[in-house]
Amino acid sequence: ILQLVDKTEKELVEQEEQVEGKISIGCGEIASVQLLPKLFRSFREKYPRVSFDLFTATADLVKEQMDRGLLDLGLLLEPVDVEKYDFLRLDMKENWVVLMRPDDALAKKEGITAKDLSAAPLILPRRTRVQNELASWFGDYYEKLDVIFTSNLNTNGAIMVENGLAYSIVVEGVIHFWDQKKLTYRPLMPPLTATSVLAWKRSQPFSLAATKFIEFSKKYFTLSKSIM
Repeated sequence: ILQLVDKTEKELVEQEEQVEGKISIGCGEIASVQLLPKLFRSFREKYPRVSFDLFTATADLVKEQMDRGLLDLGLLLEPVDVEKYDFLRLDMKENWVVLMRPDDALAKKEGITAKDLSAAPLILPRRTRVQNELASWFGDYYEKLDVIFTSNLNTNGAIMVENGLAYSIVVEGVIHFWDQKKLTYRPLMPPLTATSVLAWKRSQPFSLAATKFIEFSKKYFTLSKSIM
């Protein structure tokens, strides 16, 4: 019986080692990306012949690529329409902040209010759903804002901020990796937060590698929540 068990286990390991291919994942410049490295590492320990292709874009563009079958999964910042998708909502909070120069007067404040920004030149996210969230946060100030740019990703907007053209309202995401001597940020006050989802298109045929990854992700994040 022990020999049979060993043989079965060996066959299962061999089958898993034969799983290969590339899994394509779209994601924004958001904090939840920090949850992916451990997931990828754990998955590759089990399926070492699988690699990943990371595509960076806004949730709307990632969804468009998923709908066209060009991406397997997407890490999407909410609010986002996931009617056509299965998804896992991730626990990490995405905090909205104001990006500014370190020598700016607002950098002396601990948090930035709607009134602080009411007469300031602004860069807002391009996504309509996100603008609606910000409109709710700004309240009566929203209609009178001086919006001189919209931007789909933080980096290009940051160049405008560094050159003193405007303040940029963004999710904190990976900003802490940037050079704080050139740019800094302060949270919105009262705080505005969001969540993100790891999503894939419902009823879509996936490669074996992508199917295994979706199954693995479900178990991984369920286990992570139970440990917390």
